Amino acid sequence: MRMMLLTSGTRGDVEPFAALARCASGHGHEVRLGVPDSSGVDLAGLDTVSLEVDFHRLVQAHGISPWTAVRHFRTEVGPGMRRMLAAAVRETLAFEPDVVVHHPKVLTAPVVAQSLGVPHVVVESVPSVTPTSAFPAPGVVNRDLGRFNRATYAAARGAARMFRRDIERACEQLPAPVPSASSTSSVASAASAPTASLMPISPQLLPRPADWPNTVRLTGSWHTDAPGPEPDPAVLEFLRGGPFLVATFGSMAAGDPQGRGRAVLESARAHGFRTLLLTGWGGLALPDDLGGDDVLAVPSLPLDAVLPGAALAVHHGGAGTVHAVARAGVPHVVVPFLADQPFWGRQLHGLGLAATPIPQKKLTAERLTAAFAEALSCGPAAERAGQKIRPEQGLQTALSVLTAL
Repeated sequence: MRMMLLTSGTRGDVEPFAALARCASGHGHEVRLGVPDSSGVDLAGLDTVSLEVDFHRLVQAHGISPWTAVRHFRTEVGPGMRRMLAAAVRETLAFEPDVVVHHPKVLTAPVVAQSLGVPHVVVESVPSVTPTSAFPAPGVVNRDLGRFNRATYAAARGAARMFRRDIERACEQLPAPVPSASSTSSVASAASAPTASLMPISPQLLPRPADWPNTVRLTGSWHTDAPGPEPDPAVLEFLRGGPFLVATFGSMAAGDPQGRGRAVLESARAHGFRTLLLTGWGGLALPDDLGGDDVLAVPSLPLDAVLPGAALAVHHGGAGTVHAVARAGVPHVVVPFLADQPFWGRQLHGLGLAATPIPQKKLTAERLTAAFAEALSCGPAAERAGQKIRPEQGLQTALSVLTAL
């Protein structure tokens, strides 16, 4: 098959698509991957094209928050989306795929797939597109609304309306109108429903709701079992030096990274733990007065290489990090910033795998010290979950769905 994969967002949005591209290519399929610029993901050996938007630069310049997006919509966010939507159409037409697999933010993907007469498959790394009564749309509402939960999924349709004109302009490149479009309906609303929805989520972390349609496949996370590069000797020596925890906030760069670093280190020392501090895109920083032999600060390391053996992990609750920590059988302390992160914090806590989540604006050393104690009591449950998650073959399951279309 010729597979066009299109993703948008930061590192956590790109990594699953890169893993799927490698898996499909390894099975003999022709795969082209459309990605944002400067994602930080290893794309070596993959056939990639740029979608002409740099989320890394936007985050570094302005941070991540809904208010930031609003403030910079006219000057940066809106133009970036317009370039991405147009590039997705242009690159898909040039590749002539048999199937289009896309992130929900790539709003032109369904339209170009329908114009080409090929299936399109949406990838929900966060279950925010397919409605359910089991929970509200992650990132939209942060508490259970019972029978009103399904209504919260209208927010996803709102994005298509917001960018309607940009979608229509991007789709002027199409060789023929979308078959179901009419003079009274916009191109943005004319595309058909996805042929399938793939969710790279473990059923151990999110039991399948009974009201999801059969077209939704909960595959398990998309990661490769191939061994990655071994950390350098300094990291290995640190990991062997005694009980440690791992702290990472990924691409989150809002607020006070020095204050968060201080809270993590003071809480770790209160419990006698050494700290591997992954500073990421600037969400964590090591205060000058708190350095020592019991802390190692580095920008980034493969989580699968450093989590085994950790006493616990402190993180922001991004879907990729959630699965990496759970796969390692390590208990969580979630400090959510935005979007789906509060959802994952609540979900993990409800399953007994994590402490009560602490919103990043309420993070203090005192709260974090107490959360560490709570998380340590989750250790046996976390290890049992890890034993069930590690055998999952999410990539192979996803590929089998695509090849059966």
